[in-house]
Amino acid sequence: MIEHRGTLLSEELFEKRFVCDLNACKGACCEQGDSGAPLLPEEAKLIDQHYADIEPYMTARGKKSVKDQGCTSIVDMDGELVTPLVQEYAECVYAKKDRAGIWKCGIEQAYRDGKIPFNKPISCHLYPIRVEKLKFHDGLNYNQWDVCKPACTCGAQLDVPVFRFLKGALTRAYGADWYDELEGIYAEWVKQPKRKR
Repeated sequence: MIEHRGTLLSEELFEKRFVCDLNACKGACCEQGDSGAPLLPEEAKLIDQHYADIEPYMTARGKKSVKDQGCTSIVDMDGELVTPLVQEYAECVYAKKDRAGIWKCGIEQAYRDGKIPFNKPISCHLYPIRVEKLKFHDGLNYNQWDVCKPACTCGAQLDVPVFRFLKGALTRAYGADWYDELEGIYAEWVKQPKRKR
């Protein structure tokens, strides 16, 4: 593990290669899984407050599911605050396919169009990093999922470490200085013998 300004990072964030290949995976992370995207309490409040501006970016199924469940976020079976799914093991209520058949996040699309002041949940933005809240640190770990095999292949071809692919998300979560210093840590890390690259 690498300790860096209130975070503990798995060395896999330096070792593994990753670049999303949406043409290959079709945004499967929005559709597959047994629960919705993890939400921070403040994210859940923002989604609820701005739901009317997000709704036009959703499918009819997603809108109906929110209406039927009576909420824009839920607590799942593990006790975690998450986005609702359309139905069990189906897509996130905020996901919608584009003309190419790729799942896109309605929250992110509303943000890009200037309709809301916040981006998609940070848990989605940071993926494949999963953050574990520890007593004194955030634990940042690489999460391996079969649907992301094309991203691993693409990342290996382009030689892009996980952390570097997620520069924007990590900067959003921890700040530009934190990220710039992480680049310096990586530069020193690769100089050490027998590092996996």
